[in-house]
Amino acid sequence: MSTKPIIVMKFGGSSVANIDRIKAVAQRVVNAKTSKTNVAVVVSALGDTTDELEAMAFQIMKEPPDREMDMLMSTGEQISCALLAIAIRALGREAISLTGAQVGIKTTKSHTKARIETIDNKRILKAFDAGQIVIVAGFQGVTEENDITTLGRGGSDLTAVALAKTLKAQVCEIYTDVNGIYTTDPRIETNAKKIKAITFDEMLEMASLGAQVMQARSIEVAKRFNIPIHVRSSFSKEEGTMIIKETDKLENIAVRGVTCNKSEAKITIDAVPDKPGVAAKIFTELATAGISVDTIVQNVSHTKHTDISFTVSKNDLSKAIAIAEKVAKKIQAGAVSSDKNIARVSIVGSGMRSHHGIAAQMFETLAKNKVNINMISTSEISISCIIDQKSTDKAVKALHSAFKLDTLS
Repeated sequence: MSTKPIIVMKFGGSSVANIDRIKAVAQRVVNAKTSKTNVAVVVSALGDTTDELEAMAFQIMKEPPDREMDMLMSTGEQISCALLAIAIRALGREAISLTGAQVGIKTTKSHTKARIETIDNKRILKAFDAGQIVIVAGFQGVTEENDITTLGRGGSDLTAVALAKTLKAQVCEIYTDVNGIYTTDPRIETNAKKIKAITFDEMLEMASLGAQVMQARSIEVAKRFNIPIHVRSSFSKEEGTMIIKETDKLENIAVRGVTCNKSEAKITIDAVPDKPGVAAKIFTELATAGISVDTIVQNVSHTKHTDISFTVSKNDLSKAIAIAEKVAKKIQAGAVSSDKNIARVSIVGSGMRSHHGIAAQMFETLAKNKVNINMISTSEISISCIIDQKSTDKAVKALHSAFKLDTLS
């Protein structure tokens, strides 16, 4: 069996959006495959294919069955991996395309957001021994019953990192349409700077708080198994951003980035009885339905009743409202209301552990710019505020400037 070093390369949808780009990716992959290295490639669906497939399903049915959505959505990646394999063969190199099932990616049964349980790498290693470049359809796997599952939005990142771990790859390279990880979204703040190196913890926070470059779950896996990730552009040879373990130098910087997330919604349950176990009933029901809850705020009770507000993904909003209304009736609470016009703006940095006054500076900056704060949540290395969605860009720019991220080198 081959003992050559292995590189895992992952290409996002914009990198394989059309035939010309697929050919360019094929050339890049061929250049990476030498007599001394083996290459496994993970690809996302072409361009906006995933959105288009989803839209078609919703034209037919308001809430399509999750199992059938997985069957549908997984086809996008199969198309791109087959086309890339053909493009590599057109360049005179051996390549084979494989689905998640063919690679042996076994997952849980949670359709549309399955978790990887095991990967059998025998088929890939056999292909390496035959001198082939292996192209894997990202974002998918199968259950023990061989039902197709998908890994959630951005799941191809998870496929790539999990393969890198299973194959003991030297590095996992994530190719995208930007040159790396930036201090904030360059589309909002033109003075955003590319970050040369960032810790797993910081990247995990940024990804979970709205940065769209990488899927949060993929960073969790990379951190657990210490898999270095190089995020770089498909369209240039420029070095990107390395995601690595913590170093003292990186911790000296208080704030590394500002993120925003406009895909959340707030639900409020009024007049909740203020007694033990009530909150548990609400959030247990949501968890059982597979709904992730983020920021939670409970008002101080003066009347033996309290209001509870929490945020969920907009995709889960209708389901979450239905559950909240059912539980509210059970516990004899008041009305359930929701607000889709919110956004989360966050600052992230490992250096927050040892720097004081960061929260005060954030709140002062938002106040000076007349941005009202609805809810606040914190972690050891991040502070998040729920604000009106219309104020998002203003808040991002103000915070980016206040923490001098435009001078970060």
